[in-house]
Amino acid sequence: MRRLAEALYGVAIALWVGGLWAIGYLAAPTLFAQLPDRMLAGRLAGEMFGWMAWAGFVCGGYLVVFLAFRQGWRILRLLPFWLVLTMLALTAAGHFGIQPVIVQLKLAAGARDVLESAVRDRFAVWHGVASVVYLIESLLGLLLVAVQERGRA
Repeated sequence: MRRLAEALYGVAIALWVGGLWAIGYLAAPTLFAQLPDRMLAGRLAGEMFGWMAWAGFVCGGYLVVFLAFRQGWRILRLLPFWLVLTMLALTAAGHFGIQPVIVQLKLAAGARDVLESAVRDRFAVWHGVASVVYLIESLLGLLLVAVQERGRA
């Protein structure tokens, strides 16, 4: 059972961090480059980011539980624990805080492209905030991959 838990630890990190990079830096840009309808591309990208957030909650939750059972109170001194906790916080902020604002701005634009509407500037600011939060989470994920063995010791 211990080997399965350790294997799932590595799989959870791979799925979460790999998914962040695949969706954010491959799939979403490809949608905007290939689809003629930017609104459709945005809807599809948003859907993928939403699914990725839920995958992050599941993977991050497992990682916290694994580390807690494996390390006990020593967890508080482990870099992987703090990376996972920070990534979970960023995921929650993005999914439950920033994304709803972006959705509301799109709704305020109505049938028009949000970039051609009166809320364009506010949308650009919030989209920028979302992008920075996602970039920080992605970079923390790379660091987590690099230091993941510290959580198993």
